[in-house]
Amino acid sequence: MNSGLNRGQGRFRLNSLRSRLMLLVALAMMPLAIMTILSGVREREHTIQASEEHLRRLTALAAANEAQSIQGARQILVDLASVPDLMGNTAECTSLLSDVLDRNDGFVNFGLIQLNGDVTCSAVPLLHPVNLGDRSHFKRAIKERRFIAGDYVFGRVIKKHTINLTYPVIDRAGKVLAVVFAAMDLEALDTFVNDIDLPPGSILTTVDAHGGIISRRPDPESWFGKRVPPAMMQAMTAPAASGAAITLRGADGVERLHSFARVGVPTLSDYTVTIGIPTEGILRAARHDQLMSLLGLGVTSLLALLAAWVGGDVLIVRRVHKLMGTAERIASGDLEARSRIHYGHEEIGSLAQALDRMAAALQKKEEARSLAERELRAADQRKDEFLAMLAHELRNPLAPISTGANLLRLLHSENAQIHQTCSIIVRQVEHMTGLVDDLLDVSRVTRGLVSISAQPLDLKRVIEDAVEQIRPLVTARRHRLLIELPDPPRAPAHASGDHKRLVQVVANLLGNATKYTPEGGTIRLRLEGEGAGGQGTWLLTVSDDGIGMDAGLVDHVFDLFTQAERTPDRSQGGLGLGLALVKSLVELHGGSVQAASPGPGQGSTFTVRLPRLAHALAVPAPLPMQQANADADAVVADAPLRILLVDDHVDAVHTLQLFLRSAGHEVDIAYTAGDALELARLTLPSVCLLDIGLPDFDGNELARRLRQMAQTAGSTLIAMTGYGRQEDRAAALAAGFDHYLVKPVNTAQLAEILAAVARARTPVDDNM
Repeated sequence: MNSGLNRGQGRFRLNSLRSRLMLLVALAMMPLAIMTILSGVREREHTIQASEEHLRRLTALAAANEAQSIQGARQILVDLASVPDLMGNTAECTSLLSDVLDRNDGFVNFGLIQLNGDVTCSAVPLLHPVNLGDRSHFKRAIKERRFIAGDYVFGRVIKKHTINLTYPVIDRAGKVLAVVFAAMDLEALDTFVNDIDLPPGSILTTVDAHGGIISRRPDPESWFGKRVPPAMMQAMTAPAASGAAITLRGADGVERLHSFARVGVPTLSDYTVTIGIPTEGILRAARHDQLMSLLGLGVTSLLALLAAWVGGDVLIVRRVHKLMGTAERIASGDLEARSRIHYGHEEIGSLAQALDRMAAALQKKEEARSLAERELRAADQRKDEFLAMLAHELRNPLAPISTGANLLRLLHSENAQIHQTCSIIVRQVEHMTGLVDDLLDVSRVTRGLVSISAQPLDLKRVIEDAVEQIRPLVTARRHRLLIELPDPPRAPAHASGDHKRLVQVVANLLGNATKYTPEGGTIRLRLEGEGAGGQGTWLLTVSDDGIGMDAGLVDHVFDLFTQAERTPDRSQGGLGLGLALVKSLVELHGGSVQAASPGPGQGSTFTVRLPRLAHALAVPAPLPMQQANADADAVVADAPLRILLVDDHVDAVHTLQLFLRSAGHEVDIAYTAGDALELARLTLPSVCLLDIGLPDFDGNELARRLRQMAQTAGSTLIAMTGYGRQEDRAAALAAGFDHYLVKPVNTAQLAEILAAVARARTPVDDNM
């Protein structure tokens, strides 16, 4: 078989894949396909041209026949206008016109119209006086002093579908004395075109100047007087109406090729004849020829494909399949696979040789990659273990620090310095907790999964907290920090957002400025408003006189891990996550951030734009953090509450219980929702602090059941949960919660809520 294959290759000289494919398929099919398509196009064009020419001849013939009929009527009226008896007495005129009507088929009446429009003489007896003064054909005959073929009318005397043909009676002095008219029966007019042989489905229509149908084949009776469609009327009145044919779709949905012809010269009539032939019939023969041509092309193509199948299978396909099988084995991981094809001086042999070389190279690289992957997996596992241990070791001391600071603040509320110090510790613990979370989940930043808990806030308080956080670094580097806030100083800067995240944004911008500003430099923070009301924008600008940036760095400063070049005077450059996190958080708040720098050594400016919040939704006027906490603690201490605390986390619930009891409240604990319902019936709590994730059923269902109980229907329900999404917050509020707190619970915020509940209690509640 191999010797036969070699002989075939030598005979047909098929030494390359290109020559085999071109010989077996392209050269056999392309010329015939092109010729078939061109022939079909030419045949179609020829058929359409021949049909248009035949249609124009038929239309001209029909128009000539009708013009001949109207010309005969004109001659009759000219003769009548010259008869003296026409203007004689009525009896002689009537006798004359009756005799003319009897002698001329196709007419239904002849008559004489006086200049006032009265019909004084009629071949058909008048049952009552008739005035045709309103007829346009009568008026035109007098005005234009010539023969007029009028539009379609339904005769007032003879009660038939007619057209009135008029001619003025003029004396020798050139004065119009009257108008003689002839009423032609439209059914008779239609007979003048019966000898026109039309293809099946064709329509022959004659219309007057206003589009009224005065003749139609087939079914003339149901069409007399009706208007042709606007598209056909527009085609009739077009300048080229007597020239090229056009295609129109009729009321019956059939598409027809129409040609138009005027009936006689303009002085004879304003009528137009149109004949429409179905385009389906015109193209049927051409399609038949095209179908036969395509059938021949299909048979030829099939033979060519069969030849390609048989010859290609032997010469190409089997060898290609062997290459494909080898490639699939390599793709599946068998890097020892080889094609086993003879390396000849042609494309497939060269391809087989290249494939085998690639497999050998991949085999070596796979061995090296497997070794590197094992080492990388081990390093990644060690990294995960280190981060887990780091988080554990960092969070363990943070919890008692936070709880101890809050308890110390409650126990020494009268000492302002201790109270302020504890507040600072609590806030810094919260920020450090957030940093730990960001460290463990950096992928949230890159994938845009950082979530915010939006609520009304004061941007001035955000700036105060951020400045307090960054103050030690500013002091250490002896920077001058200038803060410019909008007037009046005590008026809040209303916005909506996550207080903690916005503090992180401002702190990161200030921290970035301190890192890249030499010691003793100046950092300026400015907050100003653009626009007015809820449609305005807050502009927060952080600028410095530090090392600045070149244009290339400005374009990428918000990318992850992007930093300026480090120098010895700013060794604390960080990881390059701060500005990327700023951009992500600002955009989550519906704002934008931009960076600008005149150039190296000329400082940098970062501008944050945030939407303003309408004053109706703003938070109450802010108080200093220490004073607000002190006021809340005083109210709670003076008005203790009965609180039901429900959480299945033992350490968390006992720590919170200790904090609440130190503030003077009575606290009952339940670890499941079922126990909470029983305890609520017995203790009648004023406030219920509920975890959402409980072992038996969730806190939302527990809240709904508490609202249905008489003992707790009016209690204040506060959710404590680790779920901070907006949909979780909405579900909790819909279940009946009054407040929604995200863990770890902000004790200052909780104290404010409890203080508000205590102030709202009635004297009866105080005695419970």
